[in-house]
Amino acid sequence: MPSYAVLLRGINVGGKTIAMADLRALLSDLGFDAVRTHLRSGNAVFRTADTPPAELAAWIEAAIAERLGMDVPCLIRTRDELRAVLAANPLAEVADNGSRLMALFLSAEPDPAAAAEHDPTALDPQRIRLGDRVIYQWCPDGILQAPDVSAFVMKHWNLVVTGRNWNTVTKLATLLDAT
Repeated sequence: MPSYAVLLRGINVGGKTIAMADLRALLSDLGFDAVRTHLRSGNAVFRTADTPPAELAAWIEAAIAERLGMDVPCLIRTRDELRAVLAANPLAEVADNGSRLMALFLSAEPDPAAAAEHDPTALDPQRIRLGDRVIYQWCPDGILQAPDVSAFVMKHWNLVVTGRNWNTVTKLATLLDAT
């Protein structure tokens, strides 16, 4: 059975609170196996039958809305997709602190015209790189001091974005390997 990571956007910040025990129970009730959560920021891994990630995301979003009364966008990555994010890191040689390197996961590839007109790498050309449905951002002075790439992308590309620091991304990959 394939394993997947689900990344919930905006959980346990700004008033949307979901206990990780409730998230585990919800995912288990959907029939997913080997459910594990990581941290309190809406990260979980699980196994289930081979299912398109967009379908899984829709099921989880609907279940959260029905059971918890919240509209929470969910992004899904397969084990191989998450491993590819790690392997393709274009900032690996400069980013020496996993808590300050961000992977901003995108709900889809950007429209080429929108991407050409509104390039987020222009916000900080030395520290922002585009990947496959991910933007890598090095924040050496801290995340709060870095340009808000997520807001820029959501506004100009009309995509859902959820960020995780590198430590979390590598931990999720490890959890997927063990799932």
